[in-house]
Amino acid sequence: MGTPRILIVTPEISYLPENLGNMAQHMRAKAGGLADVSASLVSALYRIGADVHVAIPNYRRMFKIEASQLIESELRLYHSKLPDDRIHLAEDRTFYYRDQVYSSYSQENQHSSLVFQREVINNIIPRVRPDIIHCNDWMTAMIPAMARRMGIPSLFTIHNIHTVKFLLEHIEASGIDTAEFWQHLYYEYPPESYEQCRSNNPVDMLASGLFAAHWINTVSPSFLDEIVEGEHAAIPPSIRTELQNKRHAGYASGILNAPDPSYHPESDTALVSNYNSDHFEKEKSKNKKAFQKRMRLDIRPDAPLFFWPSRLDPMQKGPELLSGILTELVSAYKDDSLQIALVADGEYHAIFQDIITLENLQGSVSIQPFDESLSRLGFAASDFMLMPSKFEPCGLTQMIALKYGSLPIVRDTGGLKDTVSHLDPSQAQGNGFVFEDYDTQGLRWAIDCAMDFFHRPSNKKSAEIQRIMAEATTRFTHEQTADQYVALYEEMLGRPLEPDD
Repeated sequence: MGTPRILIVTPEISYLPENLGNMAQHMRAKAGGLADVSASLVSALYRIGADVHVAIPNYRRMFKIEASQLIESELRLYHSKLPDDRIHLAEDRTFYYRDQVYSSYSQENQHSSLVFQREVINNIIPRVRPDIIHCNDWMTAMIPAMARRMGIPSLFTIHNIHTVKFLLEHIEASGIDTAEFWQHLYYEYPPESYEQCRSNNPVDMLASGLFAAHWINTVSPSFLDEIVEGEHAAIPPSIRTELQNKRHAGYASGILNAPDPSYHPESDTALVSNYNSDHFEKEKSKNKKAFQKRMRLDIRPDAPLFFWPSRLDPMQKGPELLSGILTELVSAYKDDSLQIALVADGEYHAIFQDIITLENLQGSVSIQPFDESLSRLGFAASDFMLMPSKFEPCGLTQMIALKYGSLPIVRDTGGLKDTVSHLDPSQAQGNGFVFEDYDTQGLRWAIDCAMDFFHRPSNKKSAEIQRIMAEATTRFTHEQTADQYVALYEEMLGRPLEPDD
């Protein structure tokens, strides 16, 4: 067999290589980390010469293709090019006029996911004829079932643990013939027959992807271990069971993601002064002043600055841990003029704003809505990055922070465990501050450790930061991630699917 043809199916992507297809330069539809991961994997695979193809909804408005440009003759020409390229657009008007990937209405997102999968199953897979199909999250989770029916190996990647449920009759109403592969789906309770399932036995989408896929992977090795070992009560039993089954059978892996290469302090245009691991002290100070000004913090370049760039989501990210000790932190380190800056959205945004106002923390603590440019500046300005997650499938912000010389303060979980180890300056080991127990005392202990490091002699502190930045730049790359996926594709092809009954 020659070079295998790989079809990556994703509902979002942040960029594509310019030579990949005639519309690659327009492809940007991002809602979260999945977009960056998909983009990085496609680009890295393309750079190493893989025969990689992409299936994605045709978000005309987000792709900046104006309706006036899409006259019928141009549209025919536009589509006639696609079979010779590697970008394959799922066509339906449900995608055409969107200005964001996901709607605030869950039913609209569910409908879009079915339409997307319909187009992939009915049109894109027959056209591409892939050797491997790589699907991502619940929005693509029926495709592995159809792939198994067709004898095509599929990889199913879990970026998060969200799922939805549909009845077969609902799925079929969208144009997907589930009679072809209904037995490869995962139902709420054991199915008796196709007819029995159609109207009263819901299909669990994420569990179906895990159940039907030839191979599954999580986006960090430790997150897979934690699920299989029974950690994280929020994970549905169906998901844990299927991951355990795949792991026991030897068809489960964990592959760590890597941040977008644009996150590099040497070239990041959002910074007021660029730098690298060889020279950073003066440049980080300049960025700190600029960030403090934009955040309405006191302009104190020597103040220890803690930065929160993640969603303010108490189900996962731990903002309640920080809010619970916010006032005491500022008071405890008043002599150091400790500052905390949050650039993030989420339900705890108002809570932090109320604390700042009621406790008169203006100048020491500031919160702003998420803005990518401001967030990038925050990485460059800060001394420490806060990420006390309850669970973390992978996480990218801690890797970005390390590249920018902002040392992460994290809980020992998931992808954080795989990327951050507790700093021991005396041995020149570690790269951050790690706590175990998910409570305010644990977070406070890690922050105290960070402040101990902050008080070390400048030359010794700088030497450690230089080492940490250099290691992160080498370690967290898309090329390394792509190499692991290529190795996994090769292993999948070397372990054929069992024949479909």
